[in-house]
Parts: sequence; C-alpha cells; structure tokens
Amino acid sequence: MDRSEGFGERLLGWLLDQAHELPPEHIGPLVAAAVRAVGGREVSILLQDYGQHMLVPLTGSGLATGDPVPIDGSRAGAVFVGAAPAEHPQADGTRVFLPLLDGSDELGVLAVTLDTVDDDDRRLLRRLAALVADMLATKNGYTDRFFQARRREPMSVAAEIQWSLLPPLSMNTPRVSVAGILEPAYNIAGDSLDYALNDDILHLAMIDAMGHGLNAAVLATVAVGAYRHARRAGVGLAELYTFMDTAIDKQFGPDQFVTAQMMRLDIGTGRLQWVNAGHPAPLLIRDNRVIETLESPGTLPVGFGGATPQISARQLRQGDRVLFYTDGVVEEHQAGGEQFGEKRLFETIERVGPTGGAVRQAVRSLSHALMRERGGTTSDDASLFLVEWRGGTADSPTWPDLSPVRP
Repeated sequence: MDRSEGFGERLLGWLLDQAHELPPEHIGPLVAAAVRAVGGREVSILLQDYGQHMLVPLTGSGLATGDPVPIDGSRAGAVFVGAAPAEHPQADGTRVFLPLLDGSDELGVLAVTLDTVDDDDRRLLRRLAALVADMLATKNGYTDRFFQARRREPMSVAAEIQWSLLPPLSMNTPRVSVAGILEPAYNIAGDSLDYALNDDILHLAMIDAMGHGLNAAVLATVAVGAYRHARRAGVGLAELYTFMDTAIDKQFGPDQFVTAQMMRLDIGTGRLQWVNAGHPAPLLIRDNRVIETLESPGTLPVGFGGATPQISARQLRQGDRVLFYTDGVVEEHQAGGEQFGEKRLFETIERVGPTGGAVRQAVRSLSHALMRERGGTTSDDASLFLVEWRGGTADSPTWPDLSPVRP
C-alpha cells in the first residue's frame, strides 16, 4: 500500500476538499474512510468533558464508541495530558493514540488501530489528527453534537452562558503559556476570564461577578463584553477599568458589581502590569514555590465608581508563573470547619507543582487537588488562571524550500 508523502498529500487534500461543506454528522464517516485508506480501523474520537476528568467518545457512523475514559490513569488520558502520540501493541495490531490540537488548545484524542505502524503511518496519522482537530473546531459552531458529547452532567443556564463566552482555555507559544479552569464546570455562574495575545502583549482579565445563578452570568457577560471592547480600542489599563466601571454602572446601577483583575504582560521583556479592582491578589510562583503575593493598591470593584486606579508592575524572570484565582478557591468552608484559606492554597500549590508538568496540566492538577482538599465542596465559583512567561526570542516559521527541482 502506498503511504508515501505523495499519497498522504492526496488523501489529506481529499479530506480537506470534502470538509468545506460537510455536515457535522459526517465527520465520523469521513475520518473513518481516511483511516481505512491507510489500512486502519476502529476509529475513536475522544473529547474532553467540561470538568476535565474524562475523555468522552463522539458518536456517529463509522466511529467506534464505548464508555468514557478517565483522563487520569488511562492510555488515551496520558496522550491527552502529554500532548504527544503513543502506540500500544495489542493482539490484533497496534493501537495508536494522537492528541487533537486546535492550535495549542487540546480538544481530545484520536485513536486508531493498524496491523503494523511505520514512519509513513506516523507522519500521515499525525497530520490527519491535526486536520480532524481543525474540522471539529470549525464545525463546532454549526452543531450541538460536540457540546452534548462533552457533557457528563446537566448544565445550568448560567453555565451555558459562561461557556459560550470563554476563549480557548489554553494557549501555548514559545514565549508564553496560559491555561484556565472553571469550577463547578456545570454550574459556573459569576466567574469568567478572557485573554488575547496581540503581538508582544498578552492581555488578560479575570472576573468574578457578585451573586449566583443567572443574574451573575448576565453581569459577567456585560463585564467581559466591556473589557473586550475597551481592550480592542487600545486604551490603557486605567482607562480600561473606567470604561468597564461605567458600563456596569449604567446597565445595573450602584448595587451590583464585579471584582476584576486586568493584566498586561510584555512577552518580550517579562514586564507585568496589572490593575486590581477588589480581587484576590495574584500569586508569583517560581521553581514550584509561591514566593510572593502580588499585592497592589487596589480600587473599588467594577461598577462602584472607584477612583482612577494605580497601575502596579513587576519584572518576571524566565520560567516564572503567575496564578490568578477567584475568592471561591479560598473562602470555602467545610461543614463545621474553618475557611480553606490562603495558607492551604499555598501548600497545595507547592505540593502539586513538582508533578504538575506544563501549564495546561498544572492548572488542571491543581484545581482537582484543591477540590479534593475542600472535601469535594464548591458552593461558590472557584476558578484558576495560570500564566507562564518563558521569555527568549520569538520563533519564526520554518519555510519549506519550494524551488523547482532542476535536472
């Protein structure tokens, strides 16, 4: 069977041509047909659930289905966490697992079985997985099927609104990585986050709207919309706060507010600037230890009409991580017990850190460890957002040599 690069180019080109006007329910049959063309079978597309605990099979004609697979302790889960392909021999051939990456945001895992696997197969399957991830991300806006597959529990209306607002929860570039997680995933209401990497500046906001339920979700929606509008207008951090404050006040009046942290990081120099509007101070983590709480002169929460805020600044070192969190992480009370508190948060960070791995895995491991430490209780939203500054120079694309071959 011809599995050379020329064959692979034709196969992927056929797949790409078919995908443009393909109804979402035909992704399974199309991918299965592509896998059969390279001698493969038993195609599974496993998507991460909203709680980041399980990989859930996407159903559809041509796809192998089964029970959800736990991320922790499974072969597919190890590929998802490590974002690297793996092969596992079995009685009828070799099961190949490949991460599904939308840019650097991981959607899930593609699994296929082949009789034998060589370098041509590996190259072609790696590119196929990349194309499948792109198709899933593109078609996601046209169907509910992918959302439904990822749900392991009923979702509240407030959570539905919040998930529709969010950017991809992870981004990985040579100079900076970010990752976030929201708890409780199926009942989140007032917590939200947003970010954008514009040239050398990473913009980030973390928001905690007062109250619970639908009202908090609506309040957070306006806050995020106002933040994006002001950020895209290119205003400074102080002016950004004022714009958000005015938008919340005009829409909801003086009795409702959001706490917020707005940050800008120059990924070329490592200079961090931020404005704190009644939000818990972020934590500076170096070598897996919390070395500093980034306290700053704060201003009133957004919507209260605070004075022009003071902009705080800190110079990061390469490898530094900054953790933003909402107050639900530390204010939880176990039945009859004391508040969870910052001290236990610091201890958990330093215990989980050495085994946490890359930013995406670290924030997931930390959130799940904190949930266990709180006895599985989350009566308020408890969200985390982790930023790692790597520094260095920007990597340029490697351009292929496309000059014609001359005899």
